[in-house]
Amino acid sequence: MRLRKISFLLLLMLQACNISPWPNKSPNYNHLAFTAKVIRILDGDTMEVLYQDQPLKIRLAHIDCPEKRGHQPFGTKAKQALSDLCFGQMVTVQGQKYDRYKRLIAIVINDKKEVINQEMIKQGMAWHFKKYSGDLLYAQLEITARKNKVGLWQDSTAVAPWEWRVVKHVLAK
Repeated sequence: MRLRKISFLLLLMLQACNISPWPNKSPNYNHLAFTAKVIRILDGDTMEVLYQDQPLKIRLAHIDCPEKRGHQPFGTKAKQALSDLCFGQMVTVQGQKYDRYKRLIAIVINDKKEVINQEMIKQGMAWHFKKYSGDLLYAQLEITARKNKVGLWQDSTAVAPWEWRVVKHVLAK
């Protein structure tokens, strides 16, 4: 039992230092901070960066934005807001994990030292994605944006993107 605890602690220390105890054939951006240039904005919560001459899709952690596809209200505005915050800039990416679409889930910081994930909520362009995030700061930022009727919160009937996707999927059948 004691050996298992020591092994576990050693693995945690190696991971904290971004050292892999096993050889890795492809880059692993999990729990890794790096700088990269934003080369494309796909929608309000997804971008593409150029890192080591390779494009990499980033999905912003903690948030979910209105859908551009399917024409959800504020979908296009959310994409523009994200573009205004970071397009063409060198950003710091703090990778957390990959999603099922092989996008890196990350926190992104722009050249003004703004946490883009948080800025999107402050501007009323995103919901706190509580299904995947228990971060209380994001919850509070959403509460404040709602209270101040910022961005999409001007619409009292705003539909969360995860609910919009379900409705669109059902209607498509």
